[in-house]
Amino acid sequence: MIATESEFAPFEFKILIDAKDSFVGADIELENAIADTLGVDVDFSLMSFNNVLASVTSGKADIAIARVSVTDERKKAYDFSDAYYEAENVVIIKKSDEATYTTLESLAGKAVGAQKGSIQENIAKDQLPDSSLVSLTSNGEMINELKNNQLQAVVLGKAIAEGYVLQNDDLMIADMTLESNDIDAYAVALPKEQAKI
Repeated sequence: MIATESEFAPFEFKILIDAKDSFVGADIELENAIADTLGVDVDFSLMSFNNVLASVTSGKADIAIARVSVTDERKKAYDFSDAYYEAENVVIIKKSDEATYTTLESLAGKAVGAQKGSIQENIAKDQLPDSSLVSLTSNGEMINELKNNQLQAVVLGKAIAEGYVLQNDDLMIADMTLESNDIDAYAVALPKEQAKI
């Protein structure tokens, strides 16, 4: 069983193919390739991101692949495959707020969204300490709250952010730099002491 999420285009997402819901993306292709190499069938379990790693811990899933960032804290609880993608994190704002939100400091006192359980949630806590962090389970919900003025900004991985900006011409990636002490690398997470992928 593979724990994953379905709102991380281009890594994993749902689309209609021949009038049927299909689960696609770079992570899905990677996992299918791993399964082919191992000679096993793939069985995906879709869940909110904040439950993906917990399902590996509880034994409900064998591995997790959902744009999982490798961190020192997570390395204490999980083993990881080699990294397959290095990410940059960005801030999304409404285009109409481009002149207002020009620096991280300009978001002080403002509601900033990040996905619950994600590295972006930690980045927002660390680098936007004077903002009001709103942790939500769904990226789509964060984008809707941004568009409806419930949030003033959202912290996301750049590849995912670019997809939302492409689909929403009223949004943009802000010209702000989020620093990272570590490289934000994505990898497959598995229980401690399992064979490496």
